[in-house]
Amino acid sequence: MGLLGILLGLGLLVWLAFRGWSVLGLAPVAALIAAAFAGDPLLANWTQTFMGSAAGFIAQFFPLFLLGALFGKLMDDSGSVTAIAQFMTERLGAHRAILAVVLAGALVTYGGVSVFVAMFVLAPMGQALFRAADVPNRLLPGAVMLGTATFTMSALPGTPAIQNAIPMPFFGTTPFAAPGLGFMAAGIMLGFGLWWLTRVESVARRAGEGFTGQIASASQAAHDPVVRERATASHEFDPAEVEHGTRSPQLPGFGVALLPLIVVMVVNLTMSQLVLPRLDTSYLAELRWGETSLASVGGVWSVIVALALAIVAVYLLNRGRLLALRDTVDAGLNASALPVLSVASLVGFGAVVASLPAFEAVRDWVLGIEGGPLVGLALATNVLSALTGSASGGLTIALGALGETYMQIAATHGIDPALMHRVAVIGAATLDSLPHNGAVVTLLAVCGATHRESYFDIIMVAIVGALLALAAVIALGSTVGSF
Repeated sequence: MGLLGILLGLGLLVWLAFRGWSVLGLAPVAALIAAAFAGDPLLANWTQTFMGSAAGFIAQFFPLFLLGALFGKLMDDSGSVTAIAQFMTERLGAHRAILAVVLAGALVTYGGVSVFVAMFVLAPMGQALFRAADVPNRLLPGAVMLGTATFTMSALPGTPAIQNAIPMPFFGTTPFAAPGLGFMAAGIMLGFGLWWLTRVESVARRAGEGFTGQIASASQAAHDPVVRERATASHEFDPAEVEHGTRSPQLPGFGVALLPLIVVMVVNLTMSQLVLPRLDTSYLAELRWGETSLASVGGVWSVIVALALAIVAVYLLNRGRLLALRDTVDAGLNASALPVLSVASLVGFGAVVASLPAFEAVRDWVLGIEGGPLVGLALATNVLSALTGSASGGLTIALGALGETYMQIAATHGIDPALMHRVAVIGAATLDSLPHNGAVVTLLAVCGATHRESYFDIIMVAIVGALLALAAVIALGSTVGSF
C-alpha cells in the first residue's frame, strides 16, 4: 500500500501540474496522500517533514534565487542583455541567424542572467533576424533553448545556474566540479545541437520553406497564468515580473554590457579556488553556525559573492540607464519569491516520500541498477526531473533522498564527488525538457510557436544532445575518473 500511495501522490502531482495547477498546493496534498497510504501521521508529515525540508531548501538556496533574479532584471532593464544579443546578431549576420541566437543566449546565461530573462529578450530579436534571413520561425525555440537552457545550465564549469549549485552541499564540491568533463559535455551538446538545427534549416531551404507566422507577443506570454505556474517551478525567475520596471531605450556599449558577466565568472572562480580555501573557517563547526563545514557552504558562498559584486557593477556602469531603479529592484526581488517557494514545495514532497518505509524498495532498486552508481544517479535525477518538469526540483529530491548514500558509495569505490556532481546536474537537465516543462512552455509562447511545430527540435537539442553528453561523461569518468 505504501508504494501505491507514492505512485498515486506522484501521479496527482504530475497530472495537475501539467494542467497548470500551482505546485504550492499540489505538493503537500500529494505528500499527504503518500503518507496516508503508508499509515503515517499526516500532520506530523506536513509540519515536520514536509515543511522542515522545504524550509531547509529555502535557507540554503534563497540567496541564490534572490541575487540571481535581481541581477537578471538589472541586466535586462539597463539594456545590457539586449546590447549583447544585438552585438552578436550584427557581427554574425543574418546568414548565421541560428548561430547568432545560440551564442547570444549562451553568453548571457553563462554570465548569470536568468534563462527566462534571456528568452524574453532573445525571442523578439531572434524573430526579426530569422525573418531577415528567411529562416522558419519554428526553428527559433530550438535555437534559444540550445543557447540558454542546455550546456550553460548543466555542463560548463562555474555556471551560476541554481542547478549547478544544488549538488554542492551534498557532495562538498564547488561550481567548477569536474571542469574537463564539463567542457567536453558542453562541446557535445553545442556541436550536436548546431548540427541538428543547421541540418533542419538546409532541408527547409531546399523545400522552399521560409519565415512564416506572426510575431509573438512576449507581453501576452508573461501574463499567461498557465505559463507562469509551470515556469516558476522550473527556473529561478517569475515571468510575471519581466515587464515590471522600465527598460532603457539607450543601450550600453558591448564592453560595458559584458563586464558584469565577466565579474560573475572571475569572482566565482577566485572565491572558490583561491579565497575561500585560504580562510580559517573552523568556526563553522560550532553549533551557532549549524555545525557545518566550508565544503558544505563554500560553493554557495562563491556564487553569492560573485552575483552580489556583479549587481554592484551593473548599477555603477548603468546608473543613467536604470530609469526606474526602485521598480527594477522590486521586480527582480519579487521575481525570486514564487520560484523558490515552488521548488521548495517539490523538495518537501520528496522529503516525505523518502521518509516512508516503502521508499526503501525504490532506493534499493536505484542502487541496484546495472552499470554502477553513476548510471543509477543519472537515472534517478533524470526520472525525477522528468516527472516534476523541473531540473532543480528533481535534482534536490534525488539528492535529498540518495545523496548521503551516494557519498558513502563514492568513499567505498573511490569515486570523486566532483564526478557525481557533474553527472547529477547533466542528468537532471535532460529529461526535464518534456512538454510540460516550464521553460519549454514559456519559450514556445514567447516565440509564437506550438509543440506540434517546434517541440521535436527541442527534443533533439535539449534531450538527445544532453543524453549523448551524459553518456560520454559517465563512460569517460568511469574509465579515467574526474578531471
